[in-house]
Amino acid sequence: MMNGRKLWRIPQQGKIRGVCAGLAEYLDIPVRLLRVIVVLSLFFGLFMFTVVAYFILGFVLDEKPLDAPDQRTPTARDLLDELDSALKSDERNVREIERYVTSETFSVRSRFRQI
Repeated sequence: MMNGRKLWRIPQQGKIRGVCAGLAEYLDIPVRLLRVIVVLSLFFGLFMFTVVAYFILGFVLDEKPLDAPDQRTPTARDLLDELDSALKSDERNVREIERYVTSETFSVRSRFRQI
């Protein structure tokens, strides 16, 4: 186990048996990148090793349960994207408040309250 994580097969996300999807989650890399690496290894002299390793892992690894927690920790990019969207939302709210406070409706209502 790497960092307390378990290596699974994830057939729901996989193309054949879910080995690449499981390895990608375990190594915290994009599954598409891992699939490209596997295909390239087939063409560059590692055909037998890749096929044997894939099928061994396909039969040895347990299938990830559907109720297993997602072990992916958010990356800095994910956190920054979340922060950016929160700031944009807050900025919109501030602009709406500013628009209301500077409007005629606000000034009329405040004058009526003073009477």
